[in-house]
Amino acid sequence: MLVDMKAILEDAKLKKYAVGSFNVYSYETIKGVIQSIKNQKIPAIVAFGEKYLKNMDFDSVYRCVETLSEDIDIPFSLHLDHCKNPANIYRAIKSGFTSVMYDGSALSYEQNIKNTSKVVEVAHACNVSVEAELGSLASGLNSNEGELSDEEIYTSPSQAQDFVEKTGIDALAVSIGTVHGMYRGVPNIRVDILKKIKEKVDIPFVLHGGSGTPEEKLRDCIINGICKVNINTEISMYTLENIKQNLNDGSKYHLSDISLMEIDLVESIVSKYMNILS
Repeated sequence: MLVDMKAILEDAKLKKYAVGSFNVYSYETIKGVIQSIKNQKIPAIVAFGEKYLKNMDFDSVYRCVETLSEDIDIPFSLHLDHCKNPANIYRAIKSGFTSVMYDGSALSYEQNIKNTSKVVEVAHACNVSVEAELGSLASGLNSNEGELSDEEIYTSPSQAQDFVEKTGIDALAVSIGTVHGMYRGVPNIRVDILKKIKEKVDIPFVLHGGSGTPEEKLRDCIINGICKVNINTEISMYTLENIKQNLNDGSKYHLSDISLMEIDLVESIVSKYMNILS
């Protein structure tokens, strides 16, 4: 059952759990996530990033999701992840996405507010929820979302309060020490910063860079306001490594076999995180 993300996150906030947001790039990855929702009976977010438009267009993503989820009554959202171009946000909304993330984190604070406010105005008029980001994440290993030059800038609690009040967003992505990709060393998750943000802001928080984050840290973050956790790199790494091992085991595979293998592997890692977060 495709719904607005706001409703899902409000329930997570009330009951103190987090919803997994899982990146997709193809029919196989979409089916793997949808199968996880169906089999685990746990709400989730199907996330498609702007940079994957080279793989699929917005209409194709929506139609795949719509077709594969016809018999599912568990609520889930179709989310546009990390989008810097407002024009693509409006295209995604037109295609049927129920949630969007405008990423103005690289802009000046004032310009981020201005652009985000405009996106909120358009999206809310279409009953679509909006996530935005304040602060920025560093890039870890095997990241497909960040650049090596990305600088970690922690979210300012006082700015977060001002930003939320001026933009009217539905969810705020915070920077508290996670990275895009896998960690290069021991994670240093600043839950103390998260607690200070929570004291000033009363909307669901989003943790980007969930791949590889220790379970105890995820649980600590959830207790302190994280309602959505993004998983991308670990889905890719786990699936590729297992396909590689299978291809090297001496068996002969048809391409159709690899497609089915990919679906099952995506479902496996997605289901793992669904149960960790819920």
